[in-house]
Amino acid sequence: MKTTELRNLSDEELLNKIKSLKEELFKLNNQRYGSRVEKPHMFGLLKRDIDRIETIFKERKTANHGQK
Repeated sequence: MKTTELRNLSDEELLNKIKSLKEELFKLNNQRYGSRVEKPHMFGLLKRDIDRIETIFKERKTANHGQK
């Protein structure tokens, strides 16, 4: 998902998105140790999206902190 799309989402939507991405990553990790992974490139994509969302949260936190 693109960063511009993520920035337009609310905090609640971002939390739901990060939760679903972490669940998907968990399922992928289970496949890794249980059987063969069909799409191994998804590990990097999921981790990257999770990091993007966490970065947006940090940016919003510092921006809100500066306004107080």
